Amino acid sequence: MPGGRLTQQERQQIALGLADGLAYAEIARRLDRPTSTITREVMRNGGPTGYRADLAHRATQQRTHRRRQAETRGPQTPRLNEDGRDAEVVREYEEMLTTVLMQSGLSKMPARVLACLYTTDSGSLTASGLAQRLQVSPATISKAITFLEGLALVRRERDERRRERYIVDDDLWYQSMIRSARSNDQFIETARQGVAILGPGTPAATRLENAARFLDFVHESLLRATEQAREVLYIKPEPTSDGTAKPPSAPQRPGELADADS
Repeated sequence: MPGGRLTQQERQQIALGLADGLAYAEIARRLDRPTSTITREVMRNGGPTGYRADLAHRATQQRTHRRRQAETRGPQTPRLNEDGRDAEVVREYEEMLTTVLMQSGLSKMPARVLACLYTTDSGSLTASGLAQRLQVSPATISKAITFLEGLALVRRERDERRRERYIVDDDLWYQSMIRSARSNDQFIETARQGVAILGPGTPAATRLENAARFLDFVHESLLRATEQAREVLYIKPEPTSDGTAKPPSAPQRPGELADADS
C-alpha cells in the first residue's frame, strides 16, 4: 500500500470516482489507499458534492508550506486564543471535528460553525465573532445558523449589550434527540392510512404496516432512552489523578435493577 501524501493524479481519480457515484471504499480500493484517507481528503475539501482535485491539491500545498515555514523558524511560543489555548492546535482540532460533523450529514459551513461554537468555553459567539474566526461573511454565518436552528442544534439569545449570540448547550443535545425520535411520526401515520387504502393483508399493505411498526418501536425506544440519559448532560466529569476528566456513570438501563436483585 503506498504511503505519503496523495498526488495530484490521485486527487483527480478521487474526483472522477465521486462524479461516478462510487463509495469511498471503492475509490480507496482502486487507489490502494485506506478508506479513512479518502474520507478525510474529501470531507476536508468541500465534501462529496464540492470536491475539486485542483483546489484540494493547492490547499494541501499551502498547508505544507505553512508547516515548513514554522519548522524553519524553530521552536516558538505558541499563539494563544482567547481561551488561553494554543490557537494552531485548536484550529486543527476544529478541522477534524468539522470533518466528523460533515460525515454525520451536515454541509461544510454549518459543520464549521458548530465546531467553532463547541470549542469555545462559553459555548456562544456573536455573528461577527463567528465571521472573524471562520473568515467568512456575516451573511454566510446567518445562513448556517438558520439551518442549524432548524435542526435544534443551536439557539439564539440576546446578551446584556443587546447583541444576538448563538449558543450550544447541554439541553440542545436532548432537544435534538427528541426531534430525531419524532421525525418519523408523519411517515408512521401515513403508512397506516395506506394499509386501509391498499387492503389489510395485501403485500403492499403488509410492507407499509411492517415499516410503521418498526419505526414506531424505534421511536418509543429512543424517547425512553433519551429521557433516561438526560441526566448525563448535567453531571460534571470528575477529575482524575492524572488531570484528565473521568466520565460520569451512565444512568441505569431498564432491567438492571431487576437483574441485580435476582
